Amino acid sequence: MKDYMFKLQMTVRDYECDVEGIVNNANYLHYMEHTRHQFLLSKGISFIELHKQGVDAVVARVSLQYKEPLTPDKDFVSCLNVVKEGPKYVFLQDIYRLPDEKLCVRGKIETVARVNGKLGNSPELEAILD
Repeated sequence: MKDYMFKLQMTVRDYECDVEGIVNNANYLHYMEHTRHQFLLSKGISFIELHKQGVDAVVARVSLQYKEPLTPDKDFVSCLNVVKEGPKYVFLQDIYRLPDEKLCVRGKIETVARVNGKLGNSPELEAILD
């Protein structure tokens, strides 16, 4: 496993799996979103408080590569790095099964900040890059 700015361990719940007994593809987006929100909280930034201040970090584009499935009751770790590309905050997110650290999903989530309804920069979001 490579180095990451943030890691969050979770466990697959039964209801997140489909008839094949593997995590439904859409649930990986939930895992990644939860990881981004917890990352912000670890930096002292509340997603809800940002919204109340007129700042909304919204997803503009998502790309996922599925490698290995996760199954019920399996532990996994959701990891991220973030870089700034022009107006975008690009989250490079990977999910690894535990304990073997097998890569399950690789994601690239491009987000932008809407400040008072317009595309812009947010000092609070800029702080996550440190």
